[in-house]
Amino acid sequence: MAIKRSLAFFFVAVLGLATLSCSSGSSTSSSKAPTTFVKGSPDLPDFYGVPDPLPAGKPGELINSEPVEVPGLNGALSRVMYHSTNINGQDIAVTGLVLIPKGTAPSGGWPVITWAHGTTGIADACAPSLKPASLTATANGLLAAGYLVVASDFEGLGTPGRHPYIVGESEARGTLDIVRLAQSFPNANASKRYAVWGHSQGGHAAMFAGHIAKSYAPEIELVADVAGAPPSQLLLVNAALQTSPYKHYIAMVAAALNAAYGDQKADLTQVLTPEGIEFLKNMDTMCSTELGKAAAGLDFTKLQKADPSTIPTWNQLLKDNDPGTFTAPIPVPLLIIHGGSDEQIPVVSSALLFDQLCKIGQVEQRWVFAGQSHAGVIAPSFSSMMTWIGDRFAGKPMPDAIRPDGAVVQSCPSS
Repeated sequence: MAIKRSLAFFFVAVLGLATLSCSSGSSTSSSKAPTTFVKGSPDLPDFYGVPDPLPAGKPGELINSEPVEVPGLNGALSRVMYHSTNINGQDIAVTGLVLIPKGTAPSGGWPVITWAHGTTGIADACAPSLKPASLTATANGLLAAGYLVVASDFEGLGTPGRHPYIVGESEARGTLDIVRLAQSFPNANASKRYAVWGHSQGGHAAMFAGHIAKSYAPEIELVADVAGAPPSQLLLVNAALQTSPYKHYIAMVAAALNAAYGDQKADLTQVLTPEGIEFLKNMDTMCSTELGKAAAGLDFTKLQKADPSTIPTWNQLLKDNDPGTFTAPIPVPLLIIHGGSDEQIPVVSSALLFDQLCKIGQVEQRWVFAGQSHAGVIAPSFSSMMTWIGDRFAGKPMPDAIRPDGAVVQSCPSS
């Protein structure tokens, strides 16, 4: 019961859907038809129109890009659209950002950090690349350290279709394919060596990126994996969320898994009442804060038909998307960072995760910062995290000797 109570503040939400067709290009004497573009939402800028049909391309190949001026940013920033692959193997368009440091790249190119974002929402308007200025403070720290930064929006954020939140392989492919994009992006001078870092939903994405990196993108070299407050222990989530301020995440996860796996594996009528299914419509227009407000006064016992963990197909999907069920270690050192007073993803969850991964031979460290909140842990851990990442690029041995101020450090194997 203690674990379930702790897990009452567990997730970080997402999802989105809607389509709009429009055409661009003027008529010419050529018989070639003008290109048609499809937007996930009519309110999005023209950049987010996806060519229909999507031109053929390999994962990581560029579809479109535009430079973006961000005051105070210590580098050049471009908004990008690139090819990726969904979990069914279909070619899709994904958007994101490429940030290039000032100065001359070192021999071999700028080392790359692929930055997996935390929860923003599920609707297309919640794509982080729409508001790159909000990333400036953190991005400047990465750029100043000499890293080229790439940041995927993930499948379905900014592009048509519901974002498959907490579907690990979907998040991972977007996170890895934008590193591939950087290899040929104009003036990027990107190295093939990279690290992945994410917090909250991004921590989940970082772990799955590390999990599939060697098989999915063997031509680029992962050297380090950092996961801040990564969601895990997914089978315990439903009961914990029922009466919590984050109860709307139940519906979000249901909609996300259905978006990714379809009705055969993730039938919404098995887990939600008609009222619950109706509530999902909010996810196509609202970001995380608004969704929380929309759900605040609702009795979720009237929206939910069954705990997904009790339905065999849903139970399996939750297991498949839980990093605590990995059977093989991520093949590079892993760092888990957590605030000791995290109000959304409890510290007990990463304690269990650390033990689960240690048992399968994961080389890892875990830093817990006493008194720090979910988002509050990022600032006090950032400098030490950058040192830890730099040590991995330099090939220094694990466990790393660094001991951040205010943190309790665990290592596996222990020194």
